[in-house]
Amino acid sequence: MNITEYSKDVSIKRTVDQGTSEQRKAVEGIISRVRREKDTALAELTEQFDGARLDTLKVSQSEMDAAYKNVDDETLAILREAKENITRFHGRQQRQSWMTTEEDGTILGQKITPLDAVGVYVPGGRASYPSTILMNVLPAQVAGVERIVMVSPPQADGTLNDVVLVTACELGVKEIYKVGGAQAVAALAYGTETIAPVDKIVGPGNIYVALAKQLVYGTVDIDMFAGPSEIVVLADSTARPDYIAADMLSQAEHDPMASAVLVTPDLTLAEQVAKEVYEQLETLPKKDIAEASIRDYGAIYVTRDMNEALDAVNELAPEHLEVQTESPFELLGAIRHAGAIFVGENSSEPVGDYFAGPNHVLPTNGTARFSSPLNVDDFTKKSSILFYSKTSAQRHGAKIAAFARLEGLEAHARAVEKRLEEKEHDNENE
Repeated sequence: MNITEYSKDVSIKRTVDQGTSEQRKAVEGIISRVRREKDTALAELTEQFDGARLDTLKVSQSEMDAAYKNVDDETLAILREAKENITRFHGRQQRQSWMTTEEDGTILGQKITPLDAVGVYVPGGRASYPSTILMNVLPAQVAGVERIVMVSPPQADGTLNDVVLVTACELGVKEIYKVGGAQAVAALAYGTETIAPVDKIVGPGNIYVALAKQLVYGTVDIDMFAGPSEIVVLADSTARPDYIAADMLSQAEHDPMASAVLVTPDLTLAEQVAKEVYEQLETLPKKDIAEASIRDYGAIYVTRDMNEALDAVNELAPEHLEVQTESPFELLGAIRHAGAIFVGENSSEPVGDYFAGPNHVLPTNGTARFSSPLNVDDFTKKSSILFYSKTSAQRHGAKIAAFARLEGLEAHARAVEKRLEEKEHDNENE
């Protein structure tokens, strides 16, 4: 892990895999096939890519009931408490419709409406990602979305992971389909005989899933084009090197392309963290993945002072930012760009991944400069409400018509002036 002296001339950005032309072409072919062949394509592609031959795509109630027998009470209790925390946090994000009335009778407002249907993609196969379900389903439910559809690639025996099924059941998700990959995204966007289309698709996946979401955007909405996970730790001499190293590795084990970065004005701390990282790597079950991540995308930047360290953090605009300094809350005002900010040495990144409440679906690759974590607003839409009384139409009509003619739109002007003609007509009759 290289220790680099930070300066404005040092490039600390990284490029994100946008997929190859061959991958994009393959995804386009899958989407086209699902649109033509619908359920037939889903069944054949599931057998081709997942090795599972399915009699039915939809998870049955008996499969859900059976999953509970294989999940212990302690796991259930943890899932239920996490659900409560996440629901409570997102409940504070709810917005209300509003209207205001002016003296001349003008009424203006905004109507908040939940989306009708949302599709949640949950990575599957041998892996279990109950946190993905919690973080994507719960804010949609808080927003008031009535139909939530979950898709996940099956295991070779045609089943879904027990914990995944139980988590979905705990949240009341009824529509669960055993299909993954680009074909699942296409089914959610365009519909098949079994799966009705949705309005928005959320949830993580591999490059084929990400490309599919990009390609169907416009037909449906999507959450984001997410890159590999990343963490930046901002620390001073008071921080513990072993904590920092452990937190950097917690992201490195996600993916060989995950990024783990330390920014600090303290060279001694930088050297201690580098040593700790390699020592802790030796006992990690996913050592090969984490080692590749640290080698290719890990970095330690040493700055002149804390102000320069803050500049570096804002330039990186990280997905996860940990602040492990003597007075971390004093630095919050200077942090402009980060998906989630973990304050203090006890607020390790996994706290946010699973349990605390804030959403773990975060902007990556510097997009925190202009975007936010997944939240309740992402599952609603806003409609403007406009009411002009006769008084307000006559009071402002000439100005609006003049504005329209500034843009050369005569029909716009005349549409307003039609209402003014009525005023003249009324005056003539008096």
